[in-house]
Amino acid sequence: MSGSPKYSSVRVGALYAQREAAERRRRAEERGARERRRAAERVRLAQEAAARRERARVEAERRRAETARRQAELAARRAAERSARLAHARADQTRADERGLDEVRELIAEAQQSGARAGIGSLERRLAELLERAARGEPLGDAVEELRGRVVSLGTAAAGNRTDDRAAVLAGLEHRLSATGPDGATLDPDGNRRCTDLLDQLRAAAGPDTRVRFEALLGTAEHALTQHGATVTEARETAERQALAEQEREAARAALESAVAEAAERLGAVRPAAEGVVDTATELGDPGLAAEIGDALRTVTEALTARSAAEALKAVAELEGRLPGAEHRLDELELAYQRRRDLVEALRDAMTGEGFAFEGGEDQGGSFRLHFTRPTGATYETTVTTENDGTPVLVYHVEGEPDVTLYAAQDEAVCDTTEALLERVHEALGGDDGFVPGELAWDGKPPGRRAKPLPRETSWRWTTP
Repeated sequence: MSGSPKYSSVRVGALYAQREAAERRRRAEERGARERRRAAERVRLAQEAAARRERARVEAERRRAETARRQAELAARRAAERSARLAHARADQTRADERGLDEVRELIAEAQQSGARAGIGSLERRLAELLERAARGEPLGDAVEELRGRVVSLGTAAAGNRTDDRAAVLAGLEHRLSATGPDGATLDPDGNRRCTDLLDQLRAAAGPDTRVRFEALLGTAEHALTQHGATVTEARETAERQALAEQEREAARAALESAVAEAAERLGAVRPAAEGVVDTATELGDPGLAAEIGDALRTVTEALTARSAAEALKAVAELEGRLPGAEHRLDELELAYQRRRDLVEALRDAMTGEGFAFEGGEDQGGSFRLHFTRPTGATYETTVTTENDGTPVLVYHVEGEPDVTLYAAQDEAVCDTTEALLERVHEALGGDDGFVPGELAWDGKPPGRRAKPLPRETSWRWTTP
């Protein structure tokens, strides 16, 4: 036997395998029950999330309907205001036309008094025609000024008292300002102040000797009122659009919060199990499984921290999908760990029964390392590990035995006594009720040779030469 490690794969005995199979079935039933509970919890959480979404949808529909109603009311109000403004403008124009016609009538009368005769009849007929059109509410346009020009061309001075309806004009302008509504001053404060100032100036110019200034300010005031009304209307429309946009944003925020809450609740339902898998897999020496579930956990928590609902829901679904397989793998790791523990106990009992002194050992996660000495001073370091398929393996490092050489000639039988000793230890590992090691092997072992266990009465009081 050279100084290279000696190893033997170990199969479990029939009775041990039966017990392990029963434990595996029990664990499978528990995993199934856990997954059914988690599935029921997912259904419950999904139903609650759907109910939240439905409530949010109904509330959003209510708000949209309310906004649509307000917009319809606003549109109707704007239409009514436009109609009122048009009607008011037409009324103002009609009054202006009537005032102009009254002035023309007075000019014709003055012309007659001054002795003008030619053309008076046609002027009167034209005046009568325009009066009829004004009575029907027809716009006269430039016809009044055209007739005024014809009368003035007769050379007759205009004299006498004229109808001055500046108070009515001023009242109409004040009505237009008030028609912008109580919020007009808030929606367009600058325009409201300008209109108010111009109306104050028009009132000051309504006296008998300020007709020219009144007429000069009138156009400016009408333009300012028109602009103010348009600005207020636009501001109202903008406010309505902003309110609708805010409602849409609020609905989107509610949907986001609902989705984030669903992801967080689903994570809360599986987090303890997932963290348990990570911790136990690390302890049992499977860093790959620990990293897989740990990474899945971090992906969910990072998505939740970023308030990314879609990513969080996707990540938590992936974690939920990975968990059953991870728990199955964890159960197999625990069974393999228990198998190693049982083999360690059996090996320790067997070796101490053969005169070895147990010097302690270390749990290395995926394996156990045990230290033994013989009265001769020889040391046996034994590692109990597991192959990828779960098969236990015993690995021995022996130092200080007389038949252990560092190098052996080809086909030279060495380690007969040490091999026989270990074979007798293997016989004591429980058989069908425990473990059945295979042939002890090492690099350089002659092919086809296997030492027989030494008889029980063999003395182990040898010493190294």
